[in-house]
Amino acid sequence: MSLIPATILTGFLGSGKTTLLKRVLSEAHGQKIAIIENEFGEENIDNDILVTDSKEQIIQMSNGCICCTIREDLREALQLLAAKKRQGLLDFDRVVIETTGVADPGPVAQTFFMDDEIAESYLLDSILTLVDAKHANQQLDDRQEARRQVGFADQIFISKTDLVSAEETADLMHRLKHMNPRAPQKAVHFGEVALSDVFDLRGFNLNSKLDIDPDFLKEDEHAGHDHDHDHHDHEHGEHCDHPSHQHGHHHAHEDDVKSFVFRSDRAFDPAKLEDFLGAVVNIYGPRMLRYKGVLFMHGTDRKVIFQGVHQLMGSDLGPAWAPGETPCSKMVFIGIDLPKDIFLQGMEQSLF
Repeated sequence: MSLIPATILTGFLGSGKTTLLKRVLSEAHGQKIAIIENEFGEENIDNDILVTDSKEQIIQMSNGCICCTIREDLREALQLLAAKKRQGLLDFDRVVIETTGVADPGPVAQTFFMDDEIAESYLLDSILTLVDAKHANQQLDDRQEARRQVGFADQIFISKTDLVSAEETADLMHRLKHMNPRAPQKAVHFGEVALSDVFDLRGFNLNSKLDIDPDFLKEDEHAGHDHDHDHHDHEHGEHCDHPSHQHGHHHAHEDDVKSFVFRSDRAFDPAKLEDFLGAVVNIYGPRMLRYKGVLFMHGTDRKVIFQGVHQLMGSDLGPAWAPGETPCSKMVFIGIDLPKDIFLQGMEQSLF
């Protein structure tokens, strides 16, 4: 049996997770989806698309999808669903796990890597984070779990942009980009999202595609340490006195969830790199949300694809460097108050 793709849907309270789920369920295009809901959710999927309102943990829906409420443990719920699928009792193509507004998606993601039984049945596809444009700044200011959810995301959907000005949306996107340059951002209207933006994003695949927003890199290259935004401000000319602009930039430096990129065209010494990453993960693992890279390693003519979540990391040989392609390493780290200089220096010292 092929692996069942799983998607983690996370996001701020009131950001429209339930709306998005209903939409996905109502237009599943022949896909049967199992939804796993954390029971203490803000708003459960309405009973009108459920066949029964029983106290049963797994409920079949009228459109052939399944809804499963977790009472105990995500592991158990996933194992139960996989077992029923194997026995032919349930038919579904993929799983969506909806976390509550306050959950940290890290441990949920780790379940798919740490647990052998789960890893034999499921393939974690991506973490989707919904951000409510109207309340985002406040939520990001007040709640670390909201900032974490942004740092973990493979794809960010921004809802309710119709309730704020274009400038506020642009500032919010700017702020989110500093926290997570890997995740594409899309403004969505009331959870109306094409299924192709939701499923099979392969955010956890070890592939050679490392999506970092190119503007972020450009900005990074010019950056002096304290004048991160100078050149950026010139592009806006006089508009920069605008208070919300000041506010937007000013924020970019204060969020504890930040990202930075290491780059080099010298090869890594595999043993040194392993020692260094092993050491930082021991110390900073709980604060390291996502880290991913395409690396130039001494001793192989193939790209090495690397990624991690918290303390768990893995690597894989990717395709060979193409003729005429200059081998180089690029690694992005997203985490909570990670000491950038220690990381960059340690990576530098791990080069061959």
